[in-house]
Amino acid sequence: MNITKEQIDELNAVVKVAVTKDDYQEKVDKILKDYRKQANIPGFRKGQVPMGLIKKQYGKAVLVDEVNKLIQDNLNTYLTEEKLDVLGNPLPKQQDGFDWDQEDFDFEFELGLAPDFEVPLKTKKAITNYRIVADKKMVDEQVERIQKQYGKLVSKTEVSKKDEVAGTFKNEAEEIDNKTTLEFNMLKSKKAIDSLIGKKVGDTVNLKTKGLFKEDNFLTSVLGISADKAEKLNVEVSFTIEEVNEREPAELNQELFDKLFGPDAIKSEKELKERIKEDSEKQFEQQSDQKLLNDVTEYFIENTKFDLPSGFLTKWIQMTGENPLTEEQANEEYEKSEKGLRYQLIEGKIIKDNDVQIQFDELKEFAKGFIKSQMAQYGQLNPQEEELDNIASRVLSNQDEVKRLSEQLMSQKLLALYKEKANLKTKEVTYENFVKEVYG
Repeated sequence: MNITKEQIDELNAVVKVAVTKDDYQEKVDKILKDYRKQANIPGFRKGQVPMGLIKKQYGKAVLVDEVNKLIQDNLNTYLTEEKLDVLGNPLPKQQDGFDWDQEDFDFEFELGLAPDFEVPLKTKKAITNYRIVADKKMVDEQVERIQKQYGKLVSKTEVSKKDEVAGTFKNEAEEIDNKTTLEFNMLKSKKAIDSLIGKKVGDTVNLKTKGLFKEDNFLTSVLGISADKAEKLNVEVSFTIEEVNEREPAELNQELFDKLFGPDAIKSEKELKERIKEDSEKQFEQQSDQKLLNDVTEYFIENTKFDLPSGFLTKWIQMTGENPLTEEQANEEYEKSEKGLRYQLIEGKIIKDNDVQIQFDELKEFAKGFIKSQMAQYGQLNPQEEELDNIASRVLSNQDEVKRLSEQLMSQKLLALYKEKANLKTKEVTYENFVKEVYG
C-alpha cells in the first residue's frame, strides 16, 4: 500500500491511497475459507460448498469490507506518523466509474488541516480581575438573617409590620385556595401593607394581585399557581389570617456560635463577623474566577486571528451528521459551531505551548475534594480518608465522570496560568456592585 499527500493550500490537502491485490488478498482468502467451513447452502454438505460459489455469494462484500478496514488502519497510522493535525475526519472524494471488480484500487481523501497560530498570554489589553469583598452592610445583614433563622416565634393576635402572617389565599373563580406565610418585606403594594397592619387572627382582607409583591415569582408560590398564570393574573383575592407570629432574634451568644460552627470555633460577635466575611468572600471568589475565565476566553477568541478550512468543515458537517443536511443547513451549522471550534483550537494551543497536564493522582485528589464538599452539604464534615478513596475510585471508573472532572480541573489549571501570565488589573468591588457591573 502506498500513501501520498498533495498539499492544496495551507489548510487543505488530499491524501491518495493506492491499494494492490497483495495488500488484501491473503486476508480475503482466509475469511472466505472460514465462510466455506460454516456455510449452510441447500444441496451441499457443511464445509463442502465449492469455493467458487462462496466467492460468488460473499466475495465482493468481504473484499469491500477488508479494503475499507485496511485503508482506515493505514490512513490513521499515516496521519499519526506524519504528525498531521487534522480537523474532523478525512472525507472520501467521489470517484466516477469506480470498479470493485478490478484488482488494484486508488482512493482519495480530503483533509482539513488545523491552522498554525500563536497565542500570547500577555494580553495587550488589561482584563479586569474582580475581587469581591463582603462590606459591612452585607455582613450585618447576614448576622440579622442568622439571628432571625435561629430565633424563636412568639405568637401574637394583632398584625404589625415586623410579623410573619400565616393564612389562606382564596379566589373561587381562579380556583385559588392556598395556605402560605407572608412577610412584609415580600410586599410591594403600600395599600396591601396598610390593610394588613392592625388586623387580627380570623380577619379577612381583600388584596389585588397586580403589583402585590416585589418579585413576580412570589405570586406563584404564595397563590399556588403556575408561573404562566401568575404572569397574566390581575384579580382580587381574599386572605384570611390564621396565625400571627413575631420572630424574636436569637441572641449572639456562645450557644449560637457553637450551633453554627462547632464548639468554641467562634467566641465573639467580632469573630462571627470576621468568619462570615471570610466565608462570603471565598464563595464570591468562585464567581469572580468564572467571570475572569469567561473574559479571557472571549479576549482570545476575538484577538487570535487565523483562518479555518471552512469549505471542508461545512462539507464534513453535511456528510457526517446523523441525518442528511442540505448545503444551506450545513452552512448554518458551521456558523453556529465556528466560535466553539476556534476556542477548542486556542485552548489546545495554550495547553500544548505551556505544557499544562493532568496527572491521575491530581485528578483523584480533585475528585476527593469535590466529593468532600458534597458530603459536607449533607452534614458529613469529617469523612475518613479511606472512605473518600473508595468513593473517588468508583467515580473515576466511569469515563463520563473522568471527562467531566478532567474538564473542570483543566479549567482550574488554565485559570491559574492566566492569573500568572495574562495582563490583569484587579478591581475591588462589593457583591452588589459586581452584580450591577457584570449582569446589569
